[in-house]
Amino acid sequence: MTVDEVAARLGLTGNAIRPQLAALERDGLIQRSGTRRGTSKPAQIYALSPEAELMFSRAYPPILTELLHVLSTKVAPADFDALMREVGSRLLADRPRPIGTPPQRAKAASMLLNELGGLARVEEQDGRLLIRSDGCPLAAATLRHPEACNAVESLLAEFTGLLVRKCCDRRERPRCCFEVSEAV
Repeated sequence: MTVDEVAARLGLTGNAIRPQLAALERDGLIQRSGTRRGTSKPAQIYALSPEAELMFSRAYPPILTELLHVLSTKVAPADFDALMREVGSRLLADRPRPIGTPPQRAKAASMLLNELGGLARVEEQDGRLLIRSDGCPLAAATLRHPEACNAVESLLAEFTGLLVRKCCDRRERPRCCFEVSEAV
């Protein structure tokens, strides 16, 4: 839609809409997708970005959760676990790995988990380094398939180059927890 089309739908002026569109564009939620003939000059058309379309889709959790369920019935438990770990290891592609001390790398892993929707932070508890989250980005899957946590465990281990062991809370509202230590 153009600025004028958005303004007309919302009952606002173009001047009220432009700063909001600029903020949405800055945040990567919309993008310019061409022009349309206007009364005096071409009008810019705005559309959802591909990333925003993914954010608003509600199809992924039920489809992927059911895929996990079907896979778990078709392959042996050890093979299913290995598949989930391989998925986690492959998620990084070309992403640069953090350097520094284990706490610094754990902080980078916490930020990565936050990008996935984990609401994570790094804590030290009884001499242990933990990445703890107030939620679980894979909650829809982990309720039926705790093996999905293995994908995140492998992702974080591959990313940090450290030993990562899950200690997730899977009670009524799943919450991620990963203990991080130097590889032995």
